[in-house]
Amino acid sequence: MLIVLLGVLPVLGAEAAEEDPAASAAGTAFRWLNFLLVFGAAGYFIAKYGGDFFRANAKAIAASITEASTAKADAERELHEVEARLAGLDQELAGLREAAGRESAAEAERLRASARVEIEKISQAARAELAAAERAAKQELRSLAASMAVEQAGALLDSRMTSESRARMFRAFLSELGRNVN
Repeated sequence: MLIVLLGVLPVLGAEAAEEDPAASAAGTAFRWLNFLLVFGAAGYFIAKYGGDFFRANAKAIAASITEASTAKADAERELHEVEARLAGLDQELAGLREAAGRESAAEAERLRASARVEIEKISQAARAELAAAERAAKQELRSLAASMAVEQAGALLDSRMTSESRARMFRAFLSELGRNVN
């Protein structure tokens, strides 16, 4: 590693001692040539395409000015209309108050009618819900009565059944099974 480093040092030193080519006369000439090429190309493209761009921009500005003058004329017309309406504002205000009173009374009546309809709907829904609850309670009562009857019948059957009656039932079941197999 040390030998490689010692071999590279003279090359690095020689590279540092060389003159910068950009500082020479040829480098200066190439810089000027590069400058002329870049700005010449920029000037060419500006001359070729800039006119169209600036004409389109001028048309857009002219259209905006026309649109703004139209908007100004509309605004002035609306201002004159508003000033004319302000002159008769007292009469219009009285008419509005009268119309508002009529509309308020009509709205109150509509709300009352709507409330009556809603009350009727709610009472019908409550009646239907009560009827459904009554049917469900009756069904539950029937189910409970049937369950209790089955329990009592089972208890009664257990109390009356003897071992002899159980054996007889078992033999009858076995003979019935034998017939069903054949």
